[in-house]
Amino acid sequence: MRDILHFSLFSLLVAGCFDEPVPAYKTVPEGARAYLQERGFADFASASEGLDPKVVDYINLDRNAVTNLDGVAGFTGLKWLRLNENRLSSLPDLSPLVSLRRIYLRDNLFAEVPEQLRDLPSLTDVDLSGNPIREVPGWLAAKAGLEFLSFSRTQLERLPDDLSAWKDLKALQLGELRMSAEEMARIRKALPNVAVVF
Repeated sequence: MRDILHFSLFSLLVAGCFDEPVPAYKTVPEGARAYLQERGFADFASASEGLDPKVVDYINLDRNAVTNLDGVAGFTGLKWLRLNENRLSSLPDLSPLVSLRRIYLRDNLFAEVPEQLRDLPSLTDVDLSGNPIREVPGWLAAKAGLEFLSFSRTQLERLPDDLSAWKDLKALQLGELRMSAEEMARIRKALPNVAVVF
């Protein structure tokens, strides 16, 4: 009897130890993720046909031919927007996207950091690498709460003088820039706890 009792307790303990949490993909509401990469879309309106703006929290439009994002502000639950390798040079008003955390704009046509990113309260990740950007505006350098920034393969040669708001960044990518050794050293000194990649 004692052996049976021990075996039963052992079975319960082992079973509990190997119970895995429900995988994340099974907890995502149906229709919350939109994978629309490489479909030849030229604008957001046509790409988003059939999507429920009240449900969608992730849109991947990488590697299309998107030139405008008219209508994106209606997707107020968006948390992550991927727009890499399109033909964007400007953004519409994004202020309704109060939950947007990540926006990836790599390899587009932005000549400057879009001002529309300024008032996104939840923003943590911005990828602007591969755009012909020459300057980081002061408002972005002063924006707290950022965790990841990428300006690799842009035309930046220096960053703003005051980088104190970026001290809590996890990563700052500045690869393939024409940046002097003195500027690199200044950035590392200003951000000693940030993973800066030149």
